[in-house]
Amino acid sequence: MELNLVTIIGAGTMGRGIAQWFAQCGVSVELTDANAEALEQGLSLVHKSWKKLEQKGKFSSSEISTFENNLKTVSLNDLSTSSDLVIEAIIENLEIKHKVFSDLDKRMDAKTILASNTSSIPITDLATPLSKQRKERFLGLHFFNPATIMKLVEVIKGNDTDQKLCDDLEAWFSEKGKKPAQCKDSPGFIVNRVARNFYGEALRIAENREFSEIDHVLKEVGGFRMGPFELMDLIGIDINYDVTCSVWEAFQKNERFAPHKIQKEMVDKNHLGRKTGQGFYGHE
Repeated sequence: MELNLVTIIGAGTMGRGIAQWFAQCGVSVELTDANAEALEQGLSLVHKSWKKLEQKGKFSSSEISTFENNLKTVSLNDLSTSSDLVIEAIIENLEIKHKVFSDLDKRMDAKTILASNTSSIPITDLATPLSKQRKERFLGLHFFNPATIMKLVEVIKGNDTDQKLCDDLEAWFSEKGKKPAQCKDSPGFIVNRVARNFYGEALRIAENREFSEIDHVLKEVGGFRMGPFELMDLIGIDINYDVTCSVWEAFQKNERFAPHKIQKEMVDKNHLGRKTGQGFYGHE
């Protein structure tokens, strides 16, 4: 499989991270977003990240220059229709995603693979508005934050996805240093389904706001690199809450997947973690 041009829709944390990783792999990347300001900011943040990596000696100045040339921003109306792969990385909203994929199905070449970075919505449900031929070239590619560092990519086959496509992409990601895992198409897939209990039980324990103690125990005794509250601050408490709600709804509101009132309180206060400067911990 060859991926020469990849389009990423959504310049938020995940979208720009995925775009950065592909650019570092020598792939030409188009990054787009419905919000022009968010798109400009996303590109700026990627460039800042590369500058820091250069200063740390991770990459040479010539390598950084190549990466920057690999990554371009475009408007939604000016996407290349010949892209080999388009990855959607926008809000976890089924209706909005349906509109995006329906439009892409009509605009893109027949060869183009369409994928979603959804963390919780079943791929078969996302494929509903697509043509029969496109459904065979539609799948889930779920990256983890930060996409440039985290090795795992969940490769999710929908009911109509061509199995060879999944196999080829698994091989491609492996060659590029990722650790892909093919997953069953179910709400939350593997990691986010398991993680609901990692976060949920910690939140139920933390009625007295003992966030640091819980994080400390899970790191020192459990061997986790980050505790649940540190990780929610990194991911974004709003994003974590949305995923929890999505998985909970998908499992007919099974109590073990239920969102916690602490999450809702934090979202209502706009205490979303690192990106707002305040979450379960303060961040400068």
